[in-house]
Amino acid sequence: MTITRAGGAEAVRGRRGASPGRKRSEGVRRKRKPGRPGGTSTVRESILANAERMFADRGYAGTTLREIADGSHVTQALINYYFGSKFALFEEVYLRRAVEVSRERLVNLETLEQLEALTGEPPAVEDIVRAFLEPTLALRATPEGRNFLRLQSRLHTEPPQLSYQLRTEAYDRSTRGYVRLLRKVLPRLSALDAYWRMTMMIGTYLYAFSDTHRMEELAGRDYDPTDSAAVMEQVTRFLTGGLQAE
Repeated sequence: MTITRAGGAEAVRGRRGASPGRKRSEGVRRKRKPGRPGGTSTVRESILANAERMFADRGYAGTTLREIADGSHVTQALINYYFGSKFALFEEVYLRRAVEVSRERLVNLETLEQLEALTGEPPAVEDIVRAFLEPTLALRATPEGRNFLRLQSRLHTEPPQLSYQLRTEAYDRSTRGYVRLLRKVLPRLSALDAYWRMTMMIGTYLYAFSDTHRMEELAGRDYDPTDSAAVMEQVTRFLTGGLQAE
């Protein structure tokens, strides 16, 4: 990350073990069962990618394992073999990117704190906003990343028993870290105010980054949905002003 000063409950268990094989009779060769092809990592990635797209489009309840299997050109039994259940598959789809976003945010946060230690000056609010948003903005560069952004937005409308644990596991540490820094830079904010403003920052970027196509409808040709730098500038200016509002 480059810092430019402003003004200039089911845990993911992974692969389930195969059932213990039965002892083969002498001289009998069994045919390989369908649905368990070689190239495990490639097959798993295909399943995860298709599941991500379908969950983003239709939500958890609206997506079946059969549809994911058909889209991935595998059997439903293979999905159960790799992931164990639909919920475990959803968890892995979500956490594999969300945890990485959170990790990158923490790295950016540490960079801001190190810069403060070197210069003796606290980071500007704009720098904090950019540090928080950059890992998510980067996802707009690929179709897979955009699928995840839509999935993440949809997660907030999923039932609590599905969404709360995943959201907390992925983002709680990094979000609280940014709230602490915001309160340090904006000491007049109470803890409640800081959490309100962080919540509104999250809601803003989820809507702005997740390809709702509303801007194309409103602004027409004046808006370029592929210009992520422009999106970042607009969202950063809006959030910086909101965070600093009296």
